[in-house]
Amino acid sequence: MTRYRTLLGVVLLLSAIPVAAKEAAVDPASGLKIAPGWEKVRGHCTACHSSKLIIQNHHSRERWESLIRWMQETQGLWDLGADEAVVLDYLAAQYGTPAAPPGGMMRRAPLMPQ
Repeated sequence: MTRYRTLLGVVLLLSAIPVAAKEAAVDPASGLKIAPGWEKVRGHCTACHSSKLIIQNHHSRERWESLIRWMQETQGLWDLGADEAVVLDYLAAQYGTPAAPPGGMMRRAPLMPQ
């Protein structure tokens, strides 16, 4: 029994390696994915709100841009200048909307009544 548990543990551990390799590194202080532009996002965005507000949302590039405009018009966000493109590239790539699966449905098909 102990040999079986050991073998099972090794198999599970080895099967997790490819998954772990695909995950982006995360900044321990902010929780943001470390990728090109993350420091600009941390600098501009977390000056006013928690990075959790970014992490929990997934929007298209256009929606992220509209949120930046809203913050500039109503919340006092400054002009990001040349950093805006970097910020939008990062947000769209790391916290964008997930790609639609084959067939285009994002949800499961409705359950059939019994």
